[in-house]
Amino acid sequence: MNIPGLPPALLLAQAGGSGSLMPLLVQFALIIGIIYFIMVRPQQKQRQKHESALKALKRGDEVVTAGGIIGEVIHIRESSKDAGAKGGGLDDRVTIKSGESRLIVERGKIARINGATSAADSSSKSVSSAE
Repeated sequence: MNIPGLPPALLLAQAGGSGSLMPLLVQFALIIGIIYFIMVRPQQKQRQKHESALKALKRGDEVVTAGGIIGEVIHIRESSKDAGAKGGGLDDRVTIKSGESRLIVERGKIARINGATSAADSSSKSVSSAE
């Protein structure tokens, strides 16, 4: 049955009839695989990198909290030893100094770590330039 004006793709689909679903399943698997490798996997790697940076947090690092507060880490109080099993230690309390204020935040709420503070860097530069 040849109907004039019908696109060739529809003619081919009609010619195939009710064939197998295998090509459709392969297409869905490819789409899911592409979405995984483009979106999910890089996000997991970024999260693991951020968590390892939070675990390596030390005194003197400059941090930015999730609320946008910039400060210098002055003390880290770790919770119990079994925190590794339940939260990975991300609920530890970190005291930061921002201006003249001291704030206590959870380690997991630190959004970015900038490394050593500029004040520590400038004091070491001034000491080396004085020599």
